[in-house]
Amino acid sequence: MAEPKKKSSKSRTRQRRHQIEMTTANYSYCEKCHEPKPRHQVCYNCGTYRGKKVIDIEKKEEIPTTDSEKK
Repeated sequence: MAEPKKKSSKSRTRQRRHQIEMTTANYSYCEKCHEPKPRHQVCYNCGTYRGKKVIDIEKKEEIPTTDSEKK
């Protein structure tokens, strides 16, 4: 394989890497309470996911679901 003839300077390395940047997390808004929440996760404010109650916020425990609700 090819080997570099000289060491790459810090400046040249940083010029190449400056385009690789971190992106911010995408947030969406809850359908029920309209608070910002991470995408594809349960809302921290009201405990719903895709319009259905998943976690009881007062008790902090999951609500059992039946197979008919999953369809």
